[in-house]
Amino acid sequence: MVSLASVYEQFGDTHREFSCCDTTFLVRVAGVCADAAVTAARDTAASLEAQLDAFDRTSAVSRLNRDGEITNEHVARIVRRGLEYYDRTNGVFDIHQGRVEHDLKAFLRGDSDEVPATFDTGTVLCDGDTVTVTSDIELDLNGLAKGYIVDRTVETLTGLGRHGFVSGGGDMSPPTGPIAIESPYGDETPLKVLDTDWHVATSGGYRRSRNGTDHVYDPTTETVGSRHESVTVVARRDCMEADALATTLAALPLAEARELAAEWEGLEALIIHDGVFHATEGFDTHVMDA
Repeated sequence: MVSLASVYEQFGDTHREFSCCDTTFLVRVAGVCADAAVTAARDTAASLEAQLDAFDRTSAVSRLNRDGEITNEHVARIVRRGLEYYDRTNGVFDIHQGRVEHDLKAFLRGDSDEVPATFDTGTVLCDGDTVTVTSDIELDLNGLAKGYIVDRTVETLTGLGRHGFVSGGGDMSPPTGPIAIESPYGDETPLKVLDTDWHVATSGGYRRSRNGTDHVYDPTTETVGSRHESVTVVARRDCMEADALATTLAALPLAEARELAAEWEGLEALIIHDGVFHATEGFDTHVMDA
């Protein structure tokens, strides 16, 4: 006779929380070998974080920023996507700003009292399908790395008779049920409840700030700070795209953010600006009971 514990292992429903990318990741799996899948997902996230953490001197990103070259498939994929978004956002999403990102994080942690005042330019090369990246400037891949880790982690959960969900802070794979958008005002009432099979990301200055300064910046105007209380994006492509566009929209003035969101195929967005909700035309199709 098969034990109940064995049945649960084979046809379980389980979840696990762990620290990754300076936030809490939640992995939830239902189906065959759920517990083993959650363990594999955690290991995948930890391996990718070790390669992509720019503040870890042993990571692939740190070696690229230090030596100007790295051969790493994950860094190459992220860089290629980053260069795509650099072109498509006219430079607002800019992976060339590694020094600015590093100095801004130091300010937010309280390790420095100086906010970055100048921005950088440089050259990054990662052509075709090559996994070698060369750069003459420090790179900021943080606007993509967490979304990329969510995308790769959820792949480990997919299998015959099994499905799962990964949430990395505000970045999520397609949810397996309704999810709430957190209010930026500190109350417990959610802004909206989403019911969607698209990827989700939220950005805003309310999560990480110091003296009115947060982690968002716009290199085209050389300004620091989110222009909105909160931006939530749902993206059909993947979590990396949702992550990048939430950051981009947070950096743009309201009119420009609304225009970019409306024009971007496979994207819907909710922007909270001065307490007013600004949603793209199709956003409510992803809202529960809308």
